[in-house]
Amino acid sequence: MKYIKLSKEIENQIKEKINLPVENPIRRDENHDKANLWRPAFVRDIEKIMHCPYYNRYSDKTQVFSFYRNDDLSRRALHVQIVSRIARNIGKMLGLNLDLIEAIALGHDMGHTPFGHTGEKILSNIYNEKTGRYFNHNVHSVRVLDKMLGYNITLQTLSGILCHNGEMELETYAPKKLESFDEFDKIVEKCYTIKDYSSCLVPSTLEGCVVRICDIIAYIGKDRQDAIKTKLISDENIFSDSHIGKFNAMIINNLIVNIVENSFDKDYIKLDKEYFEALKQCKRDNYDLIYLSDNVGQKNYKIVEPMFYKLYEKLLSDLKSGDEDALIFKHHIEYVENLTKYYKNANYRETEPNQIVVDYIASMTDDYFVELYDKYFPNENRIKYISYFDQE
Repeated sequence: MKYIKLSKEIENQIKEKINLPVENPIRRDENHDKANLWRPAFVRDIEKIMHCPYYNRYSDKTQVFSFYRNDDLSRRALHVQIVSRIARNIGKMLGLNLDLIEAIALGHDMGHTPFGHTGEKILSNIYNEKTGRYFNHNVHSVRVLDKMLGYNITLQTLSGILCHNGEMELETYAPKKLESFDEFDKIVEKCYTIKDYSSCLVPSTLEGCVVRICDIIAYIGKDRQDAIKTKLISDENIFSDSHIGKFNAMIINNLIVNIVENSFDKDYIKLDKEYFEALKQCKRDNYDLIYLSDNVGQKNYKIVEPMFYKLYEKLLSDLKSGDEDALIFKHHIEYVENLTKYYKNANYRETEPNQIVVDYIASMTDDYFVELYDKYFPNENRIKYISYFDQE
């Protein structure tokens, strides 16, 4: 058996009829993953990301609301798809590479922890106490695809993923040139050693800049919808009125239009000042009324923080003991080794122990984390879910 190819006749006809985007991909291994007409460079990135087993875990990772049995609340899987859809809409009107946009969008949260930003903050605190280094989900997304799994993803996609920070809005996003993996690796290392360094980064492409602003656009209104579904917010008019509107559909429409108006045929992505200020106000409202409320961020933190600490110590102890029957070996190390056998020869077992534990915990879905905790610490689970019927 072999991979078949398009006939030269059909290839030439396609090239004559379709305006194909110019691609100058940079990969660590330029001898592999060579682009062709039916699988261009960034399509290969998309497919690697979508077929990565960790991509499937998006479906059981918290976006904002962790402890609800409610199929209508957003999970991280939906979030990355919405980011991709909005960003491709803008990118099409700006004449950008839609494949690169999709690759960045679908991969940008690959390294997110269970329990959303609450889990991310707790895991970073533990990792920093142990090693002096910091954990950030965007940096870990790069680590999963580039270092752990060795997927040979392009520099352009990895830069967009690393620099996507949706918590830091800018009025203007101008790409910052990035020419080599040597330069990229130095930036990544600074993210581990300098607190909040990753929040200051700007992508190397316009496509990455579009995804970065769309990460914010995708969650502002959607999180408000979810807050209403959970009855955290009862009065829909509690949010500030502004140029971009109060709710999801209007927020998305108005920000798309304003970005395109200000960015068409430019070498940057920009919002009008009044729209930028309105976006910042929307974010402040969300933090005050949703993310930092007693029933979301603070409640989640108090519940899962002690669980993270106990589970981390247990996993680290099992790893250092060398017990091959322990779940950190069977469910994580062996799993990673099996995923990477076709991509790289590095010995994952030689990774620093705390990093392996961080890799394992960050890879977990919410439900897996809870079940693993229950297995190691029976009858200690502090989590009480709000059932479907409690929400009537």
